[in-house]
Amino acid sequence: MTDSAPPPAEGPARPRLAVPDTLVIFLVLALVAWGSTFLFAPGQFAVAGDPPRLVPGSFTGTGAPDPAPLFGAGARVGLLDIPFEGLVSGTRSSAAIGLAAFLLIVGGTFGIIMRTGSIDRALVASLRRAGGASDGLVVALFVAFSLAGAVFGMSEEAIALSLILVPALRRAGYDSLTGLLVCFAATNIGFATSWMNPFNVIVAQGIAGLPPLSGLGFRLAMWAGFTTLAAAWVWRYARAVRLRPERSPAFDADRRLAAHEAPVTGAAAGPLAPADWLILTLVMAAIAWVGWGVVAMGWYLSELSAQFLALGLAVAVVAAAAGRVPAAALGTAFREGAAQMAPVVLLVGIIKGILLMLGGEDPAAPSLLNSLLALLSGLVSGLPDWLTAGGMLLVQSAINLLVPSGSGQAAVTMPIMAPLADLAGVTRQVAVLAFQLGDGLTNLVVPTSAVLLGCLAAARVELGLWLRFAWKPAGLLLALALATVLVAHAIGLS
Repeated sequence: MTDSAPPPAEGPARPRLAVPDTLVIFLVLALVAWGSTFLFAPGQFAVAGDPPRLVPGSFTGTGAPDPAPLFGAGARVGLLDIPFEGLVSGTRSSAAIGLAAFLLIVGGTFGIIMRTGSIDRALVASLRRAGGASDGLVVALFVAFSLAGAVFGMSEEAIALSLILVPALRRAGYDSLTGLLVCFAATNIGFATSWMNPFNVIVAQGIAGLPPLSGLGFRLAMWAGFTTLAAAWVWRYARAVRLRPERSPAFDADRRLAAHEAPVTGAAAGPLAPADWLILTLVMAAIAWVGWGVVAMGWYLSELSAQFLALGLAVAVVAAAAGRVPAAALGTAFREGAAQMAPVVLLVGIIKGILLMLGGEDPAAPSLLNSLLALLSGLVSGLPDWLTAGGMLLVQSAINLLVPSGSGQAAVTMPIMAPLADLAGVTRQVAVLAFQLGDGLTNLVVPTSAVLLGCLAAARVELGLWLRFAWKPAGLLLALALATVLVAHAIGLS
């Protein structure tokens, strides 16, 4: 069997669904949210305990809608206040302020790293040495990223790494979508099927009153199964695109990007110099250091930003000392890398502003989000136990559209879902499983995920293009997740 393929058959071009610009999509979402405040009444839950938890059955509605104004007044957020209020909301450790700062700093750091060309040279050299088996490197990278998502809950870090991998794999003969599958999709699959993710599994088990790392054997098998099947699918897709680039949904977009990118020739395609090895060592050491800090020290946005900035400065010193990149160009690279993240910062602010207009995410304060949560949890309460188990997965998937944060969704939903599981004859371990799968896998396609938007910005892929491509594999993963939850319920996972 050869590594060549016959030319594609000629025929009429298939029309593609035209998806509006991302900002237009979010404008429509904001208008829908604003309209809902005229139709539905907000509500709140009672909260008790330390740490505070929702009291099941305590939901009370205000009885009447509380329409949001066009312009805000006092603490009330109006429709036209959404971008500003969203961008200035939160703290240094949360969206939108903290996440915006993180995105800009990381974008600048990896602007410097990419300007050195060391990552390109390393990946292209690896792919060249692999020859016809280069698709195996794609699979190895996919498994590594899935493992990172499972072990220390890699999430925001995928944005930074997409800045490295997507352009390098594109230049090596693949497409931008392959890079996103290897980095973003693999990370989310590992995140969703983890046995020890501190940001969703451990938090949810703690709220549900379960021992940390309980259900370890089942989850290890689940991670291995999901990762193996997904890696095989990615291998098939990557190989097909490498053999027939024109079959890629991103072919036209990648071709336009290639016209503005330096080709991998000359120094970029040459052997690795000592400066390259030192820069690569710094990058790998920093990633390992960040992974340790997340797991052992509980680092989050502020600490991660500092580590990445230190990495950028160290790489800049090496590049300047080796004569690889002039100092002035390094400053330009940082600004350009940060500017690449500006659109996603704006979208993060809009997302947060919409939630604020709906009343916020505090379960003890009147909010339409609380009303929706009460409605969704009520939908599964009267079902047979096995349908309740499957319904929990679907409810968590729907809630993830509004609360894409893993730990945040656990804090909001598990105090309801855990006692609901007791009433329905479902084990709490199954309720946690439904939560983590519904939370993690739907992040592949929910447009409210800041990580998805950040990775797309880093890869320079339009949201509409990604959704057209990813909805089918995401649907298959969700179907597999539903089967997994039903099997866990059937065996009484506890």
